[in-house]
Amino acid sequence: MENVREELDRLIQQRNYGYAAISRMLGRNASYIQQFIKRGSPRKLDDEDRRKLASFFGVDEQTLGGPALPVNDGLVAIPVLNIEASAGFGAVAASENSFARFGFDERWLRKLTGAKSASLSIVRVLGDSMEPTLSDGDEVLVDASDHASRLRDGIYVLRSDDTLVVKRIALKPGGRQITIASDNPAYPSWSDVERSDVHIVGRVIWFGRAL
Repeated sequence: MENVREELDRLIQQRNYGYAAISRMLGRNASYIQQFIKRGSPRKLDDEDRRKLASFFGVDEQTLGGPALPVNDGLVAIPVLNIEASAGFGAVAASENSFARFGFDERWLRKLTGAKSASLSIVRVLGDSMEPTLSDGDEVLVDASDHASRLRDGIYVLRSDDTLVVKRIALKPGGRQITIASDNPAYPSWSDVERSDVHIVGRVIWFGRAL
């Protein structure tokens, strides 16, 4: 359980949140998360709190003490989150619970990424601002362990308050500022954005599309 407290503390500090803000997000009193991390009370997270925290931080529940993901016949089950990342002007992230799992061949997945399965999740793209790269309805595999501290040019899921967007990020010389761009020229892009002002949920490393 100590590992769970350490991991939750790491996620909170990494994303620049306060204990009180996370407690309020859970509908708890302001000291709830601090007491859990620092004092070990409660002894373990409530199941519903664990689900909310895992969804909020874009990690699997296993990371926060939940049951291990099933592996059947060499398949690694990745959660499909009940959420859409807008390739447009933003989608409200009202519910981020896992409602399904998608099985990836373990050897194929290891060739794609060295990330632990607990850091991976699948979300649906909404809108056409990332056309022709990503289309409305595409499902993207997001690596939540590949975020602000490892930021480099690529496609990322970003969070702004309760809004999620998927955009292309390019680092400016010096690395302190970034450009947030839409691949579709009909949509706006933003230049000279301070890295510290952007909440990176994770890097998009794969996508699937229905024909």
